[in-house]
Amino acid sequence: MATKPWHGAGWPEGVAHQITDYEKPLFSLLDDAARDYPDATYTIFAGASRTFVQVKDTADRIAHFLASRGIKRGDRVAIFLPNLPHYPAIFFGILKSGGVAVTCNPLYLASELNFQLKDSKAKAVFVMDHPEFYATAQEAIKDTEVETVVICNVKSYLPKLKGFLGSLLGKIPKADSHDPDHVLFDEAIASARPEPPSLDVNPVEDAALTLYTGGTTGVPKGAVLTHTALHSNVVAGQEWVRFPQEENGPEERVRKGGVHTYIGVLPWYHSFGLTLVMLMSCANASKLVCIPNPREGNPPFTGVLQAVQEHKVTIMVAVPTIYSAFVNHPLLDKFDLTSFVGCGSGAAPLPQEVIKQFEDRTGAIIFEGYGLTETSPVLTINPTNLTQRKIGSVGLPLPGTDIKIMDLETGLQELPQGEDGEIAACGPQIMQGYWQKPDADDEVFREIEGNRYFLTGDIGHLDEDGFLIITDRKKDLIIVGGFNVYPKDVEEILYTHPKVANAAVIGLPDPKAGEKVKAFIQLKPDVEATEEEFMEWCKTNISGYKRPREIEFREELPISVVGKILRRVLKEEELKKTQST
Repeated sequence: MATKPWHGAGWPEGVAHQITDYEKPLFSLLDDAARDYPDATYTIFAGASRTFVQVKDTADRIAHFLASRGIKRGDRVAIFLPNLPHYPAIFFGILKSGGVAVTCNPLYLASELNFQLKDSKAKAVFVMDHPEFYATAQEAIKDTEVETVVICNVKSYLPKLKGFLGSLLGKIPKADSHDPDHVLFDEAIASARPEPPSLDVNPVEDAALTLYTGGTTGVPKGAVLTHTALHSNVVAGQEWVRFPQEENGPEERVRKGGVHTYIGVLPWYHSFGLTLVMLMSCANASKLVCIPNPREGNPPFTGVLQAVQEHKVTIMVAVPTIYSAFVNHPLLDKFDLTSFVGCGSGAAPLPQEVIKQFEDRTGAIIFEGYGLTETSPVLTINPTNLTQRKIGSVGLPLPGTDIKIMDLETGLQELPQGEDGEIAACGPQIMQGYWQKPDADDEVFREIEGNRYFLTGDIGHLDEDGFLIITDRKKDLIIVGGFNVYPKDVEEILYTHPKVANAAVIGLPDPKAGEKVKAFIQLKPDVEATEEEFMEWCKTNISGYKRPREIEFREELPISVVGKILRRVLKEEELKKTQST
């Protein structure tokens, strides 16, 4: 890659412009850590830990089990779990079997999970042994190609005494009953050998993960990410992130072999948490504290503070709402959080005041970045030092990544530096394409100067130093507490209500969640309804983070000349109201 605008004074010293040695099977991350640091702790959960060699043994057994159930190269296997210690072994085990992981949001309703299982043609699914999660999965697998269901109970991942007492007192989550055709995780592992099938993986061509996203339209699509795409993002992150790892020490790459402890507050079903926490901690042979429910505790989020203090967490990657929860927690002063060294943020802008308060309280440095599900996910990161970091930007392109700013109409004409346009990206981390949707691929890919660029749908510019500034969203994506909400998804559910004639959904600023969902409803003629009635209906039909927090009835909704409801107008009206109060 030729010298770029960002390879100037802002580029961190010692960081290479290019990366190499990433065209490997993704599961080699676990194999290498288990070979080099076999006795180092990988996962920590409820006081129990598993070493890298133990996790590898389980992953190898899962691969053997899946192969015995007919899973072959290219078959999709779904993971419908929160951040449990089973997750890394299951993920790597799927890849070692030749399968492709399909990570599913554990907050999904049965209808949402059913769509994802159907669309991906998943042959198997791993689900938590839990009254709600398991019941959801039972309903969701109907009329799908799922033949194998593996039920994961947390008991075997607890300390023996805690597991015994939990069973005795009925405190360990468990479904009321199990389908006799479904397999218990512990039994599957016990019956399998630590011998994954022999594979000839082509890391550049073979898919490792199918991650569902609304893309630019809101219609769920599976972004197909290869072994190379995900592996390259990890390698680029290792090259980029450098900070002092002891008091008054030099800036250096993250040390390996149990030196650092990551905390898993981001969900691993999403590329942000999967790549930058679960995979990165493995690549660095670091400890990983599993947090299935970040809101646990009284008041909420207390459990995370306790985990940081207890395990002396050094690295956290999170969304702005997590950092806000830290600095605004009423019990913050009761916890020692000074173990933090480096922290990453993304998914939405992080307020400068939150950065200041968090860094003052912990002594850590926060560095913001930018990316998408389709890009594995990271495209840009701020320098991880105080002198070069530029607050208000999302940083510089990662090593091996090229960013261009293109015209909004065609995506083919590059705009001058400093001018706003659509952000386009090229690099090894870019997805292979959308699962079985060539028309969608045609919308987002452009050939520019002989290379394949992905149009992100976001608008921004490169400043005088090559830092990327995001100025707007081309799409109407709403981000609630770090979760993506696509207006069309919510609108389509609202349209199923018998009283709804038209509906529109927008995102509005919210001090706690970053954004909140507001719905505008036009009722059918001669029909009456109340906000309370719809709020109750939404509770049983829409996942919590997608649920409207406000509902307003309108006699008419603004429409364009071709009859399209104008969400933009509704949002402008709401923002004007806010500004005038």
